Amino acid sequence: MKKYLALLFITISTLIFAQSSNQSELSLDNIMKGNEFIGVQPSGIFWSENSKTIYFKWNPDAEPNSSLYKYELSAKKISKVSIDEERSLMNTRDYDYSSDKSKKVYVKHGDVYLYDAATNSSKELIITFDAYESGVSFAPDNKSIIFKRENNLFRFDLDNGQIAQLTNFKTGSKKKKNRTSEQDQWLKEQQYDLFEVLQDRKERKDLSNEHSEALRVQRPKEIYLNGKYLSNITIGENGKYIAYRLSEYPKNKNTMTPHFVSESGYTTEQRTRSKVGGKRPSYELWIYNYEKDSTYKVDVSSLTGIYNKPLYLKEYEDDFIPNYEEPKSISFSSPVNSKNGEYTILEMNSDDNKERWIAQIDFKNGKLIELDHQHDEAWISGPGISGRNIGWLDDETVYYQSEETGYSHLYKINLNSKKIKALTKGNWEVLSVSKTKDGEGLFIVTNEVHPGEYHLYRLNLKNLKREKLTNQTGNNEITISPDEQHFAVRYSYSNKPWELYLLANEDKAKEKQLTESTTEEFNSYNWRAAENITFKAEDGIEVHARMYTPDSGAEGKPLVVFVHGAGYLQNAHKWWSTYYREYMFHNYLVDNGYVVLDIDYRASKGYGRDFRTGIYRHMGGKDMSDQVDGVKHLVDKYGVDKDKVGIYGGSYGGFITIMGMFNYPEIFQSGAAIRSVTDWAHYNHGYTSNILNTPMSDPKAFERSSPINFADGLEGRLLMLHGMVDDNVHFQDVVRLTQKLIELKKDNWDNVLYPVERHGFIESSSWTDEYKRIYKLFEDTLK
Repeated sequence: MKKYLALLFITISTLIFAQSSNQSELSLDNIMKGNEFIGVQPSGIFWSENSKTIYFKWNPDAEPNSSLYKYELSAKKISKVSIDEERSLMNTRDYDYSSDKSKKVYVKHGDVYLYDAATNSSKELIITFDAYESGVSFAPDNKSIIFKRENNLFRFDLDNGQIAQLTNFKTGSKKKKNRTSEQDQWLKEQQYDLFEVLQDRKERKDLSNEHSEALRVQRPKEIYLNGKYLSNITIGENGKYIAYRLSEYPKNKNTMTPHFVSESGYTTEQRTRSKVGGKRPSYELWIYNYEKDSTYKVDVSSLTGIYNKPLYLKEYEDDFIPNYEEPKSISFSSPVNSKNGEYTILEMNSDDNKERWIAQIDFKNGKLIELDHQHDEAWISGPGISGRNIGWLDDETVYYQSEETGYSHLYKINLNSKKIKALTKGNWEVLSVSKTKDGEGLFIVTNEVHPGEYHLYRLNLKNLKREKLTNQTGNNEITISPDEQHFAVRYSYSNKPWELYLLANEDKAKEKQLTESTTEEFNSYNWRAAENITFKAEDGIEVHARMYTPDSGAEGKPLVVFVHGAGYLQNAHKWWSTYYREYMFHNYLVDNGYVVLDIDYRASKGYGRDFRTGIYRHMGGKDMSDQVDGVKHLVDKYGVDKDKVGIYGGSYGGFITIMGMFNYPEIFQSGAAIRSVTDWAHYNHGYTSNILNTPMSDPKAFERSSPINFADGLEGRLLMLHGMVDDNVHFQDVVRLTQKLIELKKDNWDNVLYPVERHGFIESSSWTDEYKRIYKLFEDTLK
C-alpha cells in the first residue's frame, strides 16, 4: 500500500511538474511579442523573369528589419540579396507583357523600363526627374508602349523612340471669352460700315489667321476637368478612342481623433473618416473620339436593374413604387482591353451595391453592351467579385465570377454569341484565378476539399476537368514562375507558421521546404492543432468552428468563446491564423484549464452567398445566435460548464462580445470587448451601408444592430479595451457607450485605454497589458 501511494505521489508530482513546466514555457509576455517570439516568416514572394530565382522578404537572424533573400534553383541555396542586386530587380505591380511574352514593360521608381526575355536584360526607356510615369501597357501591335504621365496618356514608339501625347486633359475650366454687349456689337458693325480702312484690315487679319491655323500642328482636344478627378484612362478600339472616368467627391464632415501623447507635448488632432450615410461620390464614364475630336458621356440608362429600388424601402413607404425615375448612381472599374485591341469591357456596381454589370463599351455610339447582370437584394460581394476578378480567355471571350448558384464560381461569355457557360460548380468557392501561358487552362485556388483548406488546381478549359496540384493540408499561397515550371508555395498549417516551399509543375510532385523561420523558444512548446468541428445553428445551417480542449477533456471546464474580427473573414480553418497572438493565448488558456471555441459565424468568408448575407439588416442577429448555439453544442455534447462561459474578441468580435453581454446575460458571465463598434451609425460608409443600408433610409436596421441600444441588459462583467488613436473604430465609440452605462447606473464594467495605439496594436507592452487583463477577467469570473 505504501509502495502504491509512493508511486501514485510520484505520478501526480510528475504530472503537476509537467503541467507547470509547460506553463512556464508559455508566458503572456512572450506570446504578445508576436513574430519576435515566433520568428519572422517569409513574405512578399516573387520570381525572377528567367524563372531561376525566388525572391522573398525574410528575417531569420532577428535583425531590426527584414531583408530581401533569394533561393536559386540551380544552386539550391538561400542567400541574402545585395543592395545593388535589389536595386536592379523589376518587382512591381505596374507592368505588361507583349502578346508573345517575349518582352515586359514595367515601371520602377516612376520610370519606364523594358525587359527582353531573349537576353534576360532590361533597358531604360523613359527616365524623368520632374514627372512620374505609370499605367504602362503594350499597344495591340506590340510596336509601341502606352503610359500615363500626370493626367495624360502618351505613346512611346519602340522603333524610333519618339513620344507622342495622346490626350490633353486640363485641370480647372476653360476660360470663357468676354461677351460683347448688344450695344458694343452695334457700334462695332457701324464702324465697319463707315470706314473702308477698318474693313481692309479685318480682311487681311482673317486671311492671316486662316493661314496660321492651316499650318498649326494637330494636337489632342483640350478636355477640361472642371474640378472633377480623372482616372481609369484607357485607349480603346485600336487607338481610335479614349475612355476615361470623371469623379466628383463631396465634402463630408470627418471625425477628428486627438493624440494626447505626441512628440511635441501638445495635443494634436488627426482628421479621419466620415460616418455612414454621408453624400456619395458621383462617377461618369466619358469617351474621346479622335476622328471627330469630340467627347461624349456613356449612357447607362439601358442597364438591367438600373432603376430598381431596394425592397427594404417597402417598410418605410406607404405607396411603394419599385422603380426610381432616374437611373441609380453607379461606379465604373478600369476598362480592360482584349489583346488585339478590338474590344473593351468593364465592370460596374450600383451605389447601393445591389446590382453588378459586366459590359462591353460601344465607343462609336457611347453606349454599353450588357454582357451579364447580377442582382442581390442584400449586397454584391464574394471571392473574385468584390476583388473584381475579370479578364480575357481569348480576343472575344471573357471570364468572370458570380454567386449565381449561391457560391462564387467561374463563368465565361462570348462577346459575339452572348452565350454564358459555367466553368466551375459545387458547394465551394473559387478564390483566385490566373491564365496558363498556352491559353488552354486556368490556375485556380479553391476550397472544395474543405472550407478551411485552400489548394491549387489546373482547370482544363476544353473538358473543364480540374487537376489538384498541391498536397499539404492547410493554406497554399501560390506564386507561379513565369515559365510555369515551378510554384513558390507559402504554406502553413493550424499550428505551423508560414514557410516557403518549392513545388515542381509535374505529375506526383511533392513540396520541398526551403525556409525554417520559427525560433527555438517557439519550437520548444507543443502547439495544439485545434479540432475542426461543426454544429447546427437554430435555423438548421451547419456552422464551422475550431475547438481547443485540455488533455483531461472538456467536461466541467469553463468555456471561452473567441469571436474573430472583420465580419467577412475566416478563422475556423486549417492554417496559421491572422490572429496568431490569440491562437497562442488560446493554448495558454487550455494549459490553465479552459476550453476555447472559435466560430466562423454567419457572414464569415468561405461558405457561400447565403452564409455571407445572413446578417443583412441585422448585425448581432444570426452572427450572435451562432455564438449562443455554439455554446449550447459544447454544453450538450462535451459537457462544458454552462455557468462558466466567457466571450471576447476585437473590432467586429468586440461588437459581438458586447451584443452577447447585453442580450444573452444568461449565457455569458463575462466578456472582453476590444476596439469595438458600439453604434453602427458611427462606422464608415463602405462597409456598413452594404449590410445595414444607411441610418436615414433604414433606421430599423441600425437600431436593432447597435449595442448601445441594449446597454440596459448588462448583468455580467464587461471589460472594454480601446486604443485612443484608433482611426478605424474611433475611440468615440467606447466613450459614448461609457456615458450610456453611467446614465444607466451600471457598475459592472471597466474601461482600459491605450493612448498611443490605433486599431491594430503595435507595442508588445500594450498587447501584454491587454491580455493580462483579459486573462484576469476570466480567472475572476469563470473559476
